[in-house]
Amino acid sequence: MTQQLPRLSTGVPGLDPILGGGFVEGASYIVQGQPGAGKTILGNQVAFATASSGRKVLYVTLLAETHDRLFQSLSTLSFFDKAQLGSRISYVSVFQTLNKEGLGAVVDLLRKETKRQGASLIVFDGLLNARDRAETDLDVKTFVAEVQSQAAFVGCTVMFLTSARTHDDSPEHTMVDGVIEMHEELVGLRTVRRLRVRKSRGSASLGGFHQYEIAEPGISVFPRIEAALRLPSVSDQPDLTPLTSGIEGLDVLTGGGLPRGSTTLVVGPSGSGKTSFGINFLAAGSHKEPGLHFGFYESPDRLLSKASALGLDLRRAVDKGELEILWHPLTENLIDKLAYRLLDAVAARGVKRLFIDSLGGFERAAVHGSRMVEFFAALTNELRARGVTTVATWELRDLFSSQVSAPGPEISSALDNLILMRQVEIGAHYKRLLSVLKVRDQSYAAAPQEVIIDGHGLAISGPFEEAVGISTGLARPLGASSS
Repeated sequence: MTQQLPRLSTGVPGLDPILGGGFVEGASYIVQGQPGAGKTILGNQVAFATASSGRKVLYVTLLAETHDRLFQSLSTLSFFDKAQLGSRISYVSVFQTLNKEGLGAVVDLLRKETKRQGASLIVFDGLLNARDRAETDLDVKTFVAEVQSQAAFVGCTVMFLTSARTHDDSPEHTMVDGVIEMHEELVGLRTVRRLRVRKSRGSASLGGFHQYEIAEPGISVFPRIEAALRLPSVSDQPDLTPLTSGIEGLDVLTGGGLPRGSTTLVVGPSGSGKTSFGINFLAAGSHKEPGLHFGFYESPDRLLSKASALGLDLRRAVDKGELEILWHPLTENLIDKLAYRLLDAVAARGVKRLFIDSLGGFERAAVHGSRMVEFFAALTNELRARGVTTVATWELRDLFSSQVSAPGPEISSALDNLILMRQVEIGAHYKRLLSVLKVRDQSYAAAPQEVIIDGHGLAISGPFEEAVGISTGLARPLGASSS
């Protein structure tokens, strides 16, 4: 039987899953990254989380100045609790000891303070300074080994913070149980923070880079969703009963409605009726089928006004708790943060109807577009497993074109249903049409249908007249001259 090692929770949102459940108790870790990456914030956040659980923490610094400046900076973060200072968290500066007596004296001081405080966690902020005082690599190994051995003897976990980006074969790396690397980099015009676990001895971890942010609560890490949810978090129990789309005339075309737990992509150019489609879908919800609008374009008030113009009272659904509207402007977003906010909102209210307007909002938030296939696969698999019926939109660039491009062949294949909406010019009129291109595991009618949008919402009025060139948006009645 596999042994489960006891863990110390970091208290940092998202970090424990990446580490396989938190720090291994009694183990030692290096946290490294350039100045400004957030190492000191991370160390203190872990320290205060440990203290809040009732354990003692020893925070050791190599600062020449007093700790007042550090406390001043930490006071802007919500995890900082002044009442813990001196009671459960003790801050000790070993700057003078290191300068006057060397590394051996620092080890002796730490041994005495660890025993006196009864610490469960030691945070050593300034490993680079200690390394600079070492004459040889052996001195560095000896120092790290002595600190971690005395800590492990009493079951104390150690975090070494350093701004040095050391190699995998450096003396420090060979001695510790884990290495966490923090980066802040410029991607285009935006700053992106990323974290990865470079070493994790005796413990599984989520590999690769994971984005994090520093805000008023402190550091929050967002594990890559395709790594964290490689498999759905719950067992997938398919329900073959169709769910009404809320659009008059559409359920007949799709074999009774949208398959429950399926993902439908509505593709079309601006003005074709994609958002109106989603509003109708949400308006068909109830307290048994709570809805969620997860959008990037309209603010909640504008969306509710648009629904009202369609004769659909979404405001009443919001007031009754049957619908929630989450808006994320197309500014700077983190793709995994968006995904977790979506899944948290789904879990909080047991959402059964989800409208995402649009998938392009996630694509814009991605730093590396090459991961979109895996990202969408993990997200849609998780939503299916939770029994969520999802409708999402995808914007076509051209109003009139023979080219109809979905997000990509791999992403399209991961979707269950595909619906195309277009504006078509025929004769002297512009008309809207809808074509069902794919419905998984149900029969459907693929002939183009004319769509009307008025004060009663969006509805199918019947088959589109027989014409050629419908897919281009510039149609001609059958038999009409092409000249």
